[in-house]
Amino acid sequence: IADTVAAPLEQAIVGVEDMLYMSSTSTMDGSLTLTVTFKIGADIDRAQVQVQNRVSQALPRLPEEVRSLGVNTVKASSNLTLVVNLTSPNGRYDSLYLRNYAVLNIRDVLARLPGMGDVQVFGGGDYSMRVWLDPQKLAARNLTAGDVVAAIREQNVQFQIALNAAGRLTDEQQFRDIIVKTGDDGQVVRLGDIARVELGAQAYGVRSLLDNKPSLAIPVFQSPGANALELSGRVRKTMEELKKNFPEGMGYGILYDPTQFVQQSIDAVLHTLLEAIALVVLVVILFLQTWRASLIPLIAVPVSVVGTFAVLLAFGFSINTLSLFGLVLAIGIVVDDAIVVVENVERHIAEGLSPLEATKVAMREVSRPIIAITLVLVAVFGPVAFVSGLTGEFYRQFALTIAISTVISAFNSLTLSPALAAVLLKPHGAKPDLLMRAMNGLLGRFFKRFNTGFARAGDGYSRALGITMRHGAVALAIYGGLILLTWFGFNSVPAGFIPAMDKQYLVAVAQLPPAASLDRTEAVTRRIAEIALKQPGVAHAVEFAGMSVNGFTQSSSASLIFFPLDDFSQRTSKALSGPAIAAALNQKMASIQDAFVIVVTPPPVIGLGTLGGFKLQVEDRADAGPQALFAALSQALGKAYQNPALGGAFSTYQINVPQLNVDVDRVKAKRENVRLSDVFETLQVYLGSLYVNDFNRFGRTYQVVAQADAPFRSQLDDVMPLKTRNAAGEMVPLGSVINVSRSFGPDVVQRYNAYTSADINGGPAPGYSSGQAQAAMAKILDETLPRGMSYEWTDLAYQQLVSGNTGLLVFPLCVLFVFLVLAAQYESLSLPLAIILIVPMCLLPAVTALKLDHGDNNIFTQIGLLVLVGLACKNAILIVEFAKHLQEEHGRDARTAVLEAAHLRLRPILMTSMAFVMGVVPLTLATGAGAEVRHALGVTVFAGMIGVTGFGLLLTPVFYVFVRRASRHVEADGARHTEADSPGHLLSPGASS
Repeated sequence: IADTVAAPLEQAIVGVEDMLYMSSTSTMDGSLTLTVTFKIGADIDRAQVQVQNRVSQALPRLPEEVRSLGVNTVKASSNLTLVVNLTSPNGRYDSLYLRNYAVLNIRDVLARLPGMGDVQVFGGGDYSMRVWLDPQKLAARNLTAGDVVAAIREQNVQFQIALNAAGRLTDEQQFRDIIVKTGDDGQVVRLGDIARVELGAQAYGVRSLLDNKPSLAIPVFQSPGANALELSGRVRKTMEELKKNFPEGMGYGILYDPTQFVQQSIDAVLHTLLEAIALVVLVVILFLQTWRASLIPLIAVPVSVVGTFAVLLAFGFSINTLSLFGLVLAIGIVVDDAIVVVENVERHIAEGLSPLEATKVAMREVSRPIIAITLVLVAVFGPVAFVSGLTGEFYRQFALTIAISTVISAFNSLTLSPALAAVLLKPHGAKPDLLMRAMNGLLGRFFKRFNTGFARAGDGYSRALGITMRHGAVALAIYGGLILLTWFGFNSVPAGFIPAMDKQYLVAVAQLPPAASLDRTEAVTRRIAEIALKQPGVAHAVEFAGMSVNGFTQSSSASLIFFPLDDFSQRTSKALSGPAIAAALNQKMASIQDAFVIVVTPPPVIGLGTLGGFKLQVEDRADAGPQALFAALSQALGKAYQNPALGGAFSTYQINVPQLNVDVDRVKAKRENVRLSDVFETLQVYLGSLYVNDFNRFGRTYQVVAQADAPFRSQLDDVMPLKTRNAAGEMVPLGSVINVSRSFGPDVVQRYNAYTSADINGGPAPGYSSGQAQAAMAKILDETLPRGMSYEWTDLAYQQLVSGNTGLLVFPLCVLFVFLVLAAQYESLSLPLAIILIVPMCLLPAVTALKLDHGDNNIFTQIGLLVLVGLACKNAILIVEFAKHLQEEHGRDARTAVLEAAHLRLRPILMTSMAFVMGVVPLTLATGAGAEVRHALGVTVFAGMIGVTGFGLLLTPVFYVFVRRASRHVEADGARHTEADSPGHLLSPGASS
């Protein structure tokens, strides 16, 4: 199969547009699964057509039997979306009945659902008319396997005619009555005389179990681009409708459904969103201290959230965990502009202006800063639009959400907030209303103490800022040292990609010795499930005995088990987390001596592999053979076991599966007058199986399969007596023309990107990141693989490799983009430096927090850092804009202007920063579904915002004075050069000619 089917197909498909990689598995039962993975965003319908066209081009090169059966091209996700298990609690129905009930009544109904990619059936087998041949009876009647096949094909035919005539056969007895041979004496040999005919299963492979009880599994695969949550809901609703017609004694369950984790993650983020809103409300009330003033920025929250949802809906985007993460971060941002407006209006009211006049004056002062802040927050995500791959998808979800909410918030602050301020706010000294008196009664003392403390803090800040300004050179030197410290700290944080998550299920892979029987594999599978079901936290076991994790292919010596876990509400301790349960189970699985068993967490992204950690393929590019490939693989795995950065490295590749090698002696065959095609046909029918043609039953079409009965193909000695007919009509034993020997080889042939390959699966050891694990594995392979062999990453590891140092490249590009926007805003290249120089200071506290939290530099920490760029600039803009205004409009010098601006803007800066910090507190304390991702993002922005606010309040004034003085010196030097080069100077009497 690998050489005659997989290779021609791969040669035809390779290079198809937008293809990332392709992999195939060829099994000993003659089946091939070839998976082509495309780039994110590729037109999957077009891709399917292109692949189908290339398959059609390769068909003439494929064996005749493959051409007759056909090659199916299906667009579907490579990972299970969910599994429906049919059960018979009282044992009334066997697996064959359950399977064919599913095929007749369930599979096609589910396949028609919108968003469905593929529906398969594991366990049991499709109905098939099994013709179990007795080679001895055939030989006694001078018949060959080919004679039987020809007779069935001749008498089981489909034709159309105006008259009613018996054509295609439908039941066992009709097949038994097929006439295979008639003698001269009128004797008739029927199929029933030389074979056992029964309605059996087309294949006897995977056995499906549910909590160690027989079941029939119906795996569901979503179509690429489909909404998994919606598909899960449709499947559940449809199964409830179909259940009404189930026969008595049949039931179903959907216990493996990763989409439930997605729904729980969304629910958890929504809960976090509400918590963030509540905390922001408290901060606003704490600082503004009147219900009228507090109401104005709080109105910005629903306006921005609803507006963001409306824009997302208009552009056809769905609400998912990523967009909701963006909203959580945006909650602390959308109130900022309104806070700046209200705070400035109240300051002017306190100076004696009426609310309307105060609003007019305030808006003249803050309109430019609000516009500048909005442009910066939108511009910071500009380069993100050019990031490709999975990383780009993550970035864009956040960028779009935050950008939309920020623009809506700015529009609200420039229109609605001033109008509300002019109407709601009261003149200074006005009599408080009933609600205000109630607030003063409840919180008055607290507000007074807070104001007193804040005033003292403000005085302390002014003194500290004065000292900093007097020692500006020292401050700049310290700033340079902090940048160096940031650089070293950033390089010391391990690289990651997507945080490993507790997805509420685990995956167990079991590998028995080569050629282990399916009965033995099932027994081990039951033992694994029995151990797991006793482990606290494990809810169920969805078992597949006889299935390999590689492409869900059949392998009698392998099994795959999914362990759905209890709900997060029942697993609150660390000992009941997914990784902890997996570690506990791996210790207990060591007691199973009959198999290698490993329990792992799933990948963090659905569709990028079945197992968590990394996966790669070692490729035999020099065609050195299975033995050489296995030797290289074993050497690499041996070193991987000793590497402290790697945990649980293993491979499913085996080459010790007992096999029979059959060599046809062509000289003897010619001497015996035996055609080679007859030899191969006899071997295929008796020892393998042969699809003959089809029959109809239950309104469906099933296969007729011929094969030698089990007693005649179980031993090596059974091969030699098998007979075929020579050209003279004589029966010739195969032993006279063939040589049979025992050998060993792989039961599954893996190929990756058109090369024979072997898989390696693994993950980071505790305390190491995915990036460190991949680097360690790559180093081992670079050192151990011989010439002619190479390796390629796949699944999630491939995406991490492609992303590379995207975060390191995007960050400076975003800073540059912000600088250009500010330069256009201020029409100056120098003044934006006073704002941009504070940006590196958001990295140091974020990196420090990551180190203390034992985190890594993953996509979500990088997104958090991008958000911090905009927020760091926001605070600096408030100081720089007011200082610039005081210099240009009131004639202050740079130092006096920036000191006054910093003092005036202290309260809004602290208020907006605290609002954002409190808004992300729920992220840092996240628990439940998706908590790992929320925590990684929350820790970064929480620490970074606190740090950059403190650094910014002290260093931004220093930067402003430094930039202003440097700019003045540059302008003065330019003026002197201009004067020196002027015509008047050149023509002056003292000028040399």
